[in-house]
Amino acid sequence: MNNQETYMLNCLQLAIKGLGNVAPNPMVGCVIVYEDKIIGEGYHQQYGKAHAEVNAINSVENKKLLLESTLYVNLEPCAHFGKTPPCADFIIENKIPNVVIGSIDFNSEVNGKGIEKLINAGINVKVGILKDECEKINKRFFTFHKQKRPFIILKWAQSCDGFIDFKREEGNPGKALQISNQESRMLLHKWRSEEQAIIVGTNTALLDNPQLTVRDYKGENPLRITIDKWLRIPIQFHFFDKSTATLIFTAIDKPSEINLEYVKIDFEQPIISQILNELYKRNIHSLIVEGGEQLLNSFINSAAWDEARVFISDKNIEKGIKAPELNSIPLTKENIKGDKLLTFLR
Repeated sequence: MNNQETYMLNCLQLAIKGLGNVAPNPMVGCVIVYEDKIIGEGYHQQYGKAHAEVNAINSVENKKLLLESTLYVNLEPCAHFGKTPPCADFIIENKIPNVVIGSIDFNSEVNGKGIEKLINAGINVKVGILKDECEKINKRFFTFHKQKRPFIILKWAQSCDGFIDFKREEGNPGKALQISNQESRMLLHKWRSEEQAIIVGTNTALLDNPQLTVRDYKGENPLRITIDKWLRIPIQFHFFDKSTATLIFTAIDKPSEINLEYVKIDFEQPIISQILNELYKRNIHSLIVEGGEQLLNSFINSAAWDEARVFISDKNIEKGIKAPELNSIPLTKENIKGDKLLTFLR
């Protein structure tokens, strides 16, 4: 690994600190190097706050050194006014002569404009250092802007013989099968804090009355979503407690309330595409699909997923609701205190 790659890796290590706090913005880290020594660093810490380049430049004690320094950043500096002024302008103002960029920003408001602005100001710009790694860290952001939908993560837990639950009925649901262990459940809550939205189907909402919040991990709750065609979910259920932002897709006209929105869709048309289009319009960059079996299979059959995270316990229940099946080989396998965690990419 050469020096440029090492410094870009430093940017990525800084950028990941913003996970769960900067969406729908991308995660960005920045380091400033003078004579092979890092003299400044920063990352985008929170949506609406200063970007990585600004934080890195402001961290440099002796600003005169900027005149002979190189700025490294994993994503093209922005060139437009959003929540904050353009980072490209701030780099130019501080007369930094060299800028090394990991990846182009495919947001239509940027997409080469930041690079063009830097070059027109006489700055030496290099693009593409650790490009694949830089795009991977912002997979949510790139999927949203390239495919016009959120990055979709499927999640379920299954027994070792391939079931996700007992067979239960509405009105007499019984207790849900606890498949994964406590460590796996804590990891799930961490995942929830990292994504913008989470969805379950009608049956899961009716049978489990899920909260879909972050309780075993510090972080923000995702937008919780369900599908309820005829509004059958009882109003005393968690979905209606207004404790966190909630979205319900339905076939019925119903006025929205604070933290409780209803979106009418056409159930005679493909449902998944309508949901994803609505989330795209709402600037939602990531979605966890947490169940149940029918909804998970709907996303799989629609080829509307990017990553799947599957817990497999040592429990054997012999009969029940069959787990979804993926025609993929797991990318990674982990042991979570006895549970197996398989990760798949589509």
